[in-house]
Amino acid sequence: MKTVLITAFEPFGGETINPSWEAVRTLEGKAIGGAKIVIRQLPVVFREVLGVLNQALAEIRPDVVLSVGQAGGRSDITVERIGINVDDARIPDNRGHQPVDEPVVAGGPAAYFSRLPIKAIVSAVREAGIPASVSQTAGTFTCNRVMYGLLHWLQQQESPARGGFIHIPYLPEQAAKHPGAPSMALATIIQALEIAVRVTLETGDDIKEAGGATH
Repeated sequence: MKTVLITAFEPFGGETINPSWEAVRTLEGKAIGGAKIVIRQLPVVFREVLGVLNQALAEIRPDVVLSVGQAGGRSDITVERIGINVDDARIPDNRGHQPVDEPVVAGGPAAYFSRLPIKAIVSAVREAGIPASVSQTAGTFTCNRVMYGLLHWLQQQESPARGGFIHIPYLPEQAAKHPGAPSMALATIIQALEIAVRVTLETGDDIKEAGGATH
């Protein structure tokens, strides 16, 4: 049986919950697409997060890695295309650290593209009636650090595993504290993540359809 590692984050930025963890923790031990789901929570701490991630990768040796994070202000499920080699934190992390213009990996490539079938995932999620799109930026906070760090680890280990990152909106109870911010129901987010896992396991080459942005 194949193994899928799904990671999510602890709360940060003054929030008491993180929708990524609230969704991902419901998937522990489930079988999706014939694969076993294993989950891990990651700290929102620049100096610690890749150590926790890399330990999980080395221990589990998954066939697929799906990292999930909160993107407050976004209205849909956004599948990230690229992780870049820079930390540039707008706010401090959960230990008060705020790196500015520092590399994720010193001497590493400028960027890595996702190994997920990103457009096939977006298409399938939309077909289920859930808003979704390809995102061209994972930001420069710990989400991007995890995406870049994950893909760098897979490259260095010469691993054939597929891996990438998905951002999700606030939950309604969070958006209630941020007037005007969009949100998505927990059950809908969980459904989208299950679709993402299933599509990744079942899809070889990604589909080719427009998913770019004009700005």
